Amino acid sequence: MKASTMKSPKVALPVLAAILALDIGTKHLAQVFLSRIPSLPVIPHFFHLTYIENRGAAFGILAETSARFRIPFFITISALAIIFITIFYRKMEGEGWTHLALLFILGGALGNLIDRVRQGWVIDFLDFHWYQYHWPAFNVADMAICIGAGILIIDMLFSRKGKISVASHTL
Repeated sequence: MKASTMKSPKVALPVLAAILALDIGTKHLAQVFLSRIPSLPVIPHFFHLTYIENRGAAFGILAETSARFRIPFFITISALAIIFITIFYRKMEGEGWTHLALLFILGGALGNLIDRVRQGWVIDFLDFHWYQYHWPAFNVADMAICIGAGILIIDMLFSRKGKISVASHTL
């Protein structure tokens, strides 16, 4: 995949739009249909659709903190991350896989930021577990961030000597 192809707005904007549409759409459906029921078993004892208003970060970190601190803190951290990723994406040279990874991370960060700005929390609904042992519930934005991070790690490990070139600097 060519880097110039992934940096093109003709590719980048539809990728971001698709991630955001899928994230916003599924969160809306979860809010409309799942918020009224305890949980919807898809695969009993393994995967349920469960509506959760996650007021914290990953794994509910800082969920019990005062909303006066928590909401501005998460919005600020998300906005700074989005700015950093956007600058890094635009200045970065290299292969298209790294650009794609950053688009996934950016799309996920934007999706969760939209929730935090609109509601003060993030809607999670994908609930994987083994009987009573639960992995924290997550959403499409979280999946996009994880997929992007995975692509980035794989690309770093298997690309030219495992290096990413940013402008004239090597990381």
